Amino acid sequence: MRGGAIEVVDLTAPLSEETPIINLPSERGQPWPFSREVISDFDALGPTVYWNNIRLSEHTGTHFDAPVHWLSGKGSHDVSEVPPGKLVGPAVVLDFSAQAAENPDFLLQQSDVEQWVSEHGPLPEDGWLLYRTGWEGRENFLNDGHTPGVAVDCARWLAEETPIVGIGVETVGTDAGRAGEFERPYPCHWYLHGAGKYGLTQLRNLASLPPTGAVLIASPLPIVRGSGSPTRVLALVERRP
Repeated sequence: MRGGAIEVVDLTAPLSEETPIINLPSERGQPWPFSREVISDFDALGPTVYWNNIRLSEHTGTHFDAPVHWLSGKGSHDVSEVPPGKLVGPAVVLDFSAQAAENPDFLLQQSDVEQWVSEHGPLPEDGWLLYRTGWEGRENFLNDGHTPGVAVDCARWLAEETPIVGIGVETVGTDAGRAGEFERPYPCHWYLHGAGKYGLTQLRNLASLPPTGAVLIASPLPIVRGSGSPTRVLALVERRP
């Protein structure tokens, strides 16, 4: 790293009051957006200290989904119980940004992944599948619920028949915006968490990563009984001269 052979790429979206959050039907419980209240700012309340209280949902901004987040993973481990070895691992990037640009409801199919594997090699053991859709930084980020995701059969296959530890996406959640309408609603959440696997959302800079060879570091807060946590996500990439 000191010699420049390894680059550290930040995959995390900045967290602020402008960070978009998922919209739920009015009858459902609602996640809190990020907000802050100043404790002191080098003033009478703390002449030498600037700091804030913050308020937000566990699933705000770039964040980690633990298995206990979903009904299928109920009783599984929370975010504080994720083994540290699962937070560092190889990552592959599957780029379907062209398809998502043409169709915001694009769904990744098992055949798409199998075609990628035939060109680049197997999915990594205890590694991450990072699904690039070109969604980062879009002005219409939530897009009225029309965002790309993963088909039901593909989500089940990734969860139950591949060696990955989880899936990472650029969108607000691991599932498609219209996934609540699927025959198995929210299949990435249902199948991956049911299999004890994880999710990462609202990633950035996936275009800076190679298809294979990166090492991903995900560092959620170890919140006891937490279903997830805002997370700093970094990738280590070898840059050969």
